This record gives sequence, C-alpha cells and structure tokens, in this order.
Amino acid sequence: MSSPSASFPARPQAAPPGDGASASLPEAASLPASAVLTDVRALFQLAFDRHASDIHLTEHTPPMVRIDGHLEPTELAPLTRADTKRLIYSLLTDRHKAQFERELELDISIEVQGLGRFRVNVHMQRGSVEAAFRLVPSHIRSLQELGLPPIVAELARKPNGLVLVTGPTGMGKTTTLTAMVDQINHEQRYHIIVIEDPIEYVHCNHRSIIKQREVYSDTKSFANALVRALRQDPNVIVVGEMRDLETIATTLTAAETGHLVLATLHTPDAAQTIDRILDVFPSHRQEEVKVQLADCLQGVISQRLLPRIDRPGRVLAYEVMVGTPAVRNLIREHATEQIPTTLQTGAQYGMCTMDACIKGLYDRQIIASETALSYMKHSGEFHLLGQQDASHKKRNP
Repeated sequence: MSSPSASFPARPQAAPPGDGASASLPEAASLPASAVLTDVRALFQLAFDRHASDIHLTEHTPPMVRIDGHLEPTELAPLTRADTKRLIYSLLTDRHKAQFERELELDISIEVQGLGRFRVNVHMQRGSVEAAFRLVPSHIRSLQELGLPPIVAELARKPNGLVLVTGPTGMGKTTTLTAMVDQINHEQRYHIIVIEDPIEYVHCNHRSIIKQREVYSDTKSFANALVRALRQDPNVIVVGEMRDLETIATTLTAAETGHLVLATLHTPDAAQTIDRILDVFPSHRQEEVKVQLADCLQGVISQRLLPRIDRPGRVLAYEVMVGTPAVRNLIREHATEQIPTTLQTGAQYGMCTMDACIKGLYDRQIIASETALSYMKHSGEFHLLGQQDASHKKRNP
C-alpha cells in the first residue's frame, strides 16, 4: 500500500457563520510588528498569514502560534494578566462569561469575518484567564487530498457499524471525520446527525441532510444526544469524541442497531483502541462488550502528523484495521497483542501498520530518518537508517 504525501491540514479559508455556541466577529485588522496586542482579531490574521494551526494566550509570554507542530513566539509584547482577560473576554458573550466564571472552563467556536472559524478553549492557570485557539479550515478537503488510502473511503460507504478515527490531540482526527461525512453528503441521500463539542467545520446539505448539534448549546451531553438521535430517523451518527462509559456504551448500541456510527478516540493505534473501549467497562460487562464490539466494528483509522523534509509542512501517517473475521475473532478473545501481525498480513483488505506507513514515507524521502526512528514502534529493522543517512550526507555534503 502506498504511503500518503499530502500536506495536512491546509491553510484555513473563510467560513460561513456557525450556530450554537459559535459567535460571529468583525473582520480582522492587520497587525504591525512589535506592536502591543490590543485586538485579538489582529492576532488571528497573523496566525492565518503564517499558516498556524493553533494560538496560545498566556500570562508573561508573547502570544504563541503553532506552525507545523512547533510552538513559535510572535514579535508582540508579553501579555499581562489583565491583557489576557481583556482579549479573551472581548470574544465572549455574556452567557459565555457567566458559564466560564461558574465552571472555570469553556469550549466554544467563533467566526471571524474574512478569516474563518476558531475552536476556543478558555481556562484558568494560576489565577490567570488564558486560552488556546484552534484554526478550523472552512474548505473541507477530500480523503484523497488528506493522503488517506482508498479503504477509508470504503469504510465511509458502509451501511452500518462503527468506524473509529484515533490518534493524539492535534493529529487531524476531526478533519478526517469531516472528510468522511462530506463524502457521504455528496454520495448518499442520508440523514446525518453530528454531535460535537464544540462545532468546528460547518457542513452544507448536498444530497444528505446534516444536523450539527453542539454539546451544552443544543444538547446536555454526548450521551443524551446519542440516545435522542436514535429517535430522529438517522442513517449516520457522528460522535465528536467517545469520552466516557455512557457515551461509549450508547455508541456501540447505535452501531449494532443498523446505523453507521463514526467517532473518535484519543488512542495511538488499533490494538490500544480495542483495549481502551473494553477497559472502560466494569469487569462483569467486558465479555458482553467484546461480543458487541466484535460484531459492529467496521474499522479503525489511527493517524499522526509528521514533519516533512521535502517541503514545508507535515505529512499524514496512518494505520488501518478493517473488521475482517480474523480481527473480529481477536476482539472476542481479547487477543489484541496479535492485532499488529494481522495488520501486517492484511494488505489485501486495505490494512497496514503505522510502522509500514512511516517506513514508506522515509523510503520516498518525505520524512527524515530521525523522524521515522522516533515514531516507529518497532524500529529494529530501521536501526541502520541513521547510519545510512549520515553516510549519505558525508558522500553528498
């Protein structure tokens, strides 16, 4: 199976206003170098201009931006405690302020005219109001553009069952999930219910009807929205995050009752995804859940973004497990230690390991040997790469 080579994610563009906890803000102004930050919208413009993925506002530090996975300071003056609160509160409605002051945590999305959407987390740090912003592209890229293999598109075409997208925070899980929904939206006349916290990408109806429900704005919780979704005549249910036992249990029930369910988990690979789901349940329920999961799981896509050397940006590395009879049997027996071997021998079904994908990226000179060695789980076969790379550099200074 070929490895991906597309940069991921793309620079965000302008997006239509969202609903729920989303707020619409005026167009951003330009920001001169070495300026004292007085308008957070100007910082958003700077982040877009630099193709940043995240912005951080914290006390005693200049505003920081994350570019290609690395945090970089801006040329702006360090922020005081009063600065961070003023800048962040300028984005919040009175309802958001009251919620934050009550709970000391807040997750919302906002719209900046002329730029696009941002996912915002507001929090306290040693008594200071601080925030992290994630830039959300308005253009939904296809699975092929993202560098995902054809089997992912086939998983999105399944009529029922559970498809999971997993990986650490900031590795593009939501982007992949959104691309799968967009494919369904263009191919099928379905009713799709998307449950998120908060809403990030905004979908437009094409062949399908898409209802995007935001937790705490349109519904009380993921689990509550999932139970109600089963009564709303859905074809596809999308769960932004399976974060607790109740949500995971309801997701499995939805997947085994004739619906296609797409969801995310913060797990690094297929084997640990199975373990995480089973371990959430008390021991007396695990046998039942093994059978339930084995019967409904269609596939797991695990992903990471790695720094490129062929051009600026990051490249997607992935692992794919498909719910074949062999995989289902391993889940029933909870023999997850055998899953990597099954992935290695399952290429005809579209399966591959993360190590194989990373090795392919190195072989194609997309990532450095140091990157490959850092992210491979079993680097034994790769142990000579660093020496080979060094020898190559000596021969070709």
